[in-house]
Amino acid sequence: MDEKVSVLESNALVRSLMAGGELSREKLEKVENAMTVTGLSLVRALLNNAISSKTILKHAMKISTAPVFDPKSMEMDINNKELNSLVSMAEMEKDFIYPLRKSNGVLYLAVVDPTNTQTIDRLRFKSRSIVQPILVDAGSFDYMLSATGGVDRRVIEGELAKAGTEGASTGASDVVSFNLAIKRDDPPIVKFINGVLADAISKGASDLHFEPYEKSYRIRFRIDGVLQEMYAPPESHRDQISARIKVMSQLDITERRKPQDGRIKVVSGNRVIDFRVSILPTLWGEKIVMRILDSSASKLNIDILGFTDVQKQAILEGIHRPQGMVLVTGPTGSGKTVTLYTCMGILNNPQLNLSTAEDPVEINLEGINQVAVNPGIGFTFAEALRSFLRQDPDVIMVGEIRDLETADIAIKAAQTGHLVLSTLHTNSAPETLTRLINMGVEPFNIASTVHLIIAQRLARRLCSCKEEVLVDADYLERLGFSRTQATSRIYGPVGCDNCTRGYKGRVGIYEVMPISETMERLILSEATALDIADQAREDGVDSIRQSAIKKVLEGVTSIEELLRVTSD
Repeated sequence: MDEKVSVLESNALVRSLMAGGELSREKLEKVENAMTVTGLSLVRALLNNAISSKTILKHAMKISTAPVFDPKSMEMDINNKELNSLVSMAEMEKDFIYPLRKSNGVLYLAVVDPTNTQTIDRLRFKSRSIVQPILVDAGSFDYMLSATGGVDRRVIEGELAKAGTEGASTGASDVVSFNLAIKRDDPPIVKFINGVLADAISKGASDLHFEPYEKSYRIRFRIDGVLQEMYAPPESHRDQISARIKVMSQLDITERRKPQDGRIKVVSGNRVIDFRVSILPTLWGEKIVMRILDSSASKLNIDILGFTDVQKQAILEGIHRPQGMVLVTGPTGSGKTVTLYTCMGILNNPQLNLSTAEDPVEINLEGINQVAVNPGIGFTFAEALRSFLRQDPDVIMVGEIRDLETADIAIKAAQTGHLVLSTLHTNSAPETLTRLINMGVEPFNIASTVHLIIAQRLARRLCSCKEEVLVDADYLERLGFSRTQATSRIYGPVGCDNCTRGYKGRVGIYEVMPISETMERLILSEATALDIADQAREDGVDSIRQSAIKKVLEGVTSIEELLRVTSD
């Protein structure tokens, strides 16, 4: 005992504390016992014996020339994989060290105990860098150990490591909905998944990607239409992450060979949010994609979707016709569902019988009869449409026209006094008509039923921090700008604390094409998509590219976004 105490007394920090009357010999013996019995670090043992963090910092400043650091005043490179690999979360918590950032061959290391030279030397060797210690208050470590996204890294490395295989046995507590509030006694895997989902909601993500690889695991969020890597939990926990998400989705946790689809309903604060879950077996594990279904879309006003006055008027006229078909087209993730729900919301009144067939039902709409199709049991879109026609409908929404059978029944419904709204996957409004013909629909049926087509994309919206950029006028003309438009002001992204790389939110880019009499004749003659597009331009319909150009000229979006979401 005496020999051990003498070793501690040789420590500069301990000597300073004793000299200042902050640490008595009796407390020193307790500190020594704690270090011997439980393996605590010196700082943790001091804190456990009523030596405050501020007292430790005061004496650390006396014995060291290292600068003092306030974590909230300096940007920390928390998601740097190289820094995270230098030291585990357990080591950070035990030794009160934190690699802040690495620059020009210097590793800036937050420390509480500057006398912990053994750890500092080890990191110097491991990082092959000069280590610059920076003193911090031990009380600030909780701040540094929390990721900027709101998920504590201890959940990822420390607490998650304690989970063992408990992720696979959480099914007994499965409920219809899950509260994302993290409780102290929740299993670590539950804390982690809840934190990630809550983070995705707070960041306004539309999709989450959980992706396993041979030696790594990453989690990406799609924010404003662009994927961004957010977390990199240890790959050893891929099965636990997958199992927990399956439990929440009410899927088979033992099935790892086949794709599975499910749904999660979560409570975050006062909001109830749905996640659509898709699980796909890959070479190194199960990739999981979760789409956030935002129920606020059902309350969207058509005025805020980004339509021009002319486009808005054409849509209102189209959806208030007593019969016929309105089609919305565009790639996955282009906002077709939001547009359809907005139209259904406008039509939703007690005088009309509205029904939808969806796969799956994405947003619950009060006053509308919504049906989830299930191809696995033979309940397809076509079967749902047949049933709707026996239910005295006024307006029918079909989630997607995927085959000739569904198209034929939808057209018959539109020809017999019903308004039908649906989607197709095509690149433009004119191509939608030729797509229907290629599916086998007779041209005269198309000409007599389809009266409006909306093609759309989603572009990232420039933040208010945008700045004017110089763009060559000849280049703009090659993109489709007129000579006059090419001399207008063009804005580009900058980036600030309130946005993501200069963008915040998204705006719709639309081609709204009413079917004119001239266009009907073109359809009957089986004209090409190019012929129909030329007629649309003559009718004054803006193409997707032309609509995007107008958004650029209005300063709403950038040239880069125009190129990303539109084609020539």
